[in-house]
Amino acid sequence: MPVYKAPLRDMKFLLNEVFDYPRHYKSLKSGENATPDIVDAILTECGRFCEDVLSPLYQSGDEEGCTLKDGVVTTPAGYKEAYNQYAMGGWQGLSAPEAFGGQGLPASMGLLKQEMMGTANWSFSMYPGLSMGAMNTIFLHGSEDQKRTYLTPLTEGRWGGTMCLTEPQCGTDLGQVKTKAEPQADGSYHLTGTKIFISSGDHDLTENIIHIVLARLPDAPKGTRGISLFIVPKFMPGANDGIGERNAVTCGSLEKKMGIKASATCVMNFDGATGFLIGPENEGLNCMFTFMNTARIGTAIQGVGPAELSYQWALDYAKERRSMRALSGKKEPDQVADALIHHADVRRMLLTQKAIAEGGRAMLYYAARLADHMVEGHSEGDQKKTDKYDDKLGFLTPILKGFLTELGYEASNLGMQVFGGHGYIREHGMEQIVRDTRIATLYEGTTGIQALDLLGRKVLLMTRGGAVREFTAKIANFARKHLTDKRLRPYAIELLKLTAQWNLLTVRVMLAARKDRDMVSSAAHDFLMYSGYVTMAYMWARQAAVAAERLDKGGEESEAFYQSKLATAEFYYERLLPRAQSHATSMLSPSRNLMQMPKEAFAFNH
Repeated sequence: MPVYKAPLRDMKFLLNEVFDYPRHYKSLKSGENATPDIVDAILTECGRFCEDVLSPLYQSGDEEGCTLKDGVVTTPAGYKEAYNQYAMGGWQGLSAPEAFGGQGLPASMGLLKQEMMGTANWSFSMYPGLSMGAMNTIFLHGSEDQKRTYLTPLTEGRWGGTMCLTEPQCGTDLGQVKTKAEPQADGSYHLTGTKIFISSGDHDLTENIIHIVLARLPDAPKGTRGISLFIVPKFMPGANDGIGERNAVTCGSLEKKMGIKASATCVMNFDGATGFLIGPENEGLNCMFTFMNTARIGTAIQGVGPAELSYQWALDYAKERRSMRALSGKKEPDQVADALIHHADVRRMLLTQKAIAEGGRAMLYYAARLADHMVEGHSEGDQKKTDKYDDKLGFLTPILKGFLTELGYEASNLGMQVFGGHGYIREHGMEQIVRDTRIATLYEGTTGIQALDLLGRKVLLMTRGGAVREFTAKIANFARKHLTDKRLRPYAIELLKLTAQWNLLTVRVMLAARKDRDMVSSAAHDFLMYSGYVTMAYMWARQAAVAAERLDKGGEESEAFYQSKLATAEFYYERLLPRAQSHATSMLSPSRNLMQMPKEAFAFNH
């Protein structure tokens, strides 16, 4: 069975040499204890846990899946024991406030942990991942009493959490939510309705589950303006952080899914369940965006994770599997045939996976620094700082989620292709990665929704192009600094061209949309993908710049490591980045070619 190895070398390269996290952590109050030695120890220990405990459960969990019997959801064999180790190790509270039992480390430390866990076993990582979203929502919007009641057991991992948004009649369009919340004399509410696609909706890993639920109060305004947010525990909180009586919320069924079968995806029924309002009435969607943005950043890891895992397994296979001779002559004359890795087309696939995994990881770590500042601004009560970094992160979030999950799925399919027929057989694990990864482009907002959020909301409506101008200015400043280095000049020149083009495309789409409202929707996907390729190009240029400097002056890694970075950057710029131009062309195509055909003309079979 293939195994996962934590990519600690690449992680430390980004943290220590590309983004200078040691200095970054020194600038944060929450980074006081995030010294290089502590960070290194945490990464090493987390990597060991993922390799030794979570990775061996990846395929067996998929084979067994979750079961529902007599209203009780049971996770696959080994999951409960693994979760107990996770909770006992204090991993859930790594970045949680010390006041509630956490370790108070920067938010980015939680993302580093989540990346390794998600790569080793995405299904398992979803259980504590959903809990983190519930914790963040309660911490930011809950009353002091709610924080005291829920945050400590959630931080300790004794309780789990979910978010309950989707209903049978609505997914992204939450204005159609029908779940009702009836106020009670004691200040609580009774919630009635059905939610679907609820990850971790029920399971046997924790003693309690805290549902964060969108519902509608009586006489609430129609649409999204009339949605409120509620805390609905599976068991009512008891004395001394214990649990009391069972609440009227149950798992009606488990969804039969294409992948992530070890993650319990539930239909949840609320039959007059007791809930408690969190945040102001009718402002639940604004509060839930805290949860949704957290989830979207986390989902972006499912672009990087499968690219990394599929690459690791495909690389090992390509080194061992032999087929034919290389076109340039025998590479292994003592063998019956040359290994796959000596064939150029196989290298194309492997390098694409490597470029996506390592370029995507750099995008995540770049964004994680912004998240640290945003969280610190909130902790300090500095609204100006919070809003500043929330805006920066908000611009990148749809790019991270939409672009990286699309490329992660591509990388997974390439890994399966390297294996050939063996990739289609379950025992090798490659088809599972493809199945598990497919959901990443769908949940927490499909790629199309992310694209509309980026172009329609973040770029056109909220900033009138300002978000693009600000980010491209940063890229251009970096590029100009490296124009005189012959190794980096090609990348610098290309980045300067792309930043100018990105701004021009934004203006052209904006002007076209004034006359054609469908233009925003028709251009959005291509705008998102273009933005992603340019952002990743910036990340590869930054890695190449550090690698070139370290080859001249010495660094923490070997010469071969830095040379591989330069080679992968060259591959990205020459083989993958040209895709951006096809997206640039397509996004300016008029919406007429999408909208002119009557709906009746789409099919003539009846």
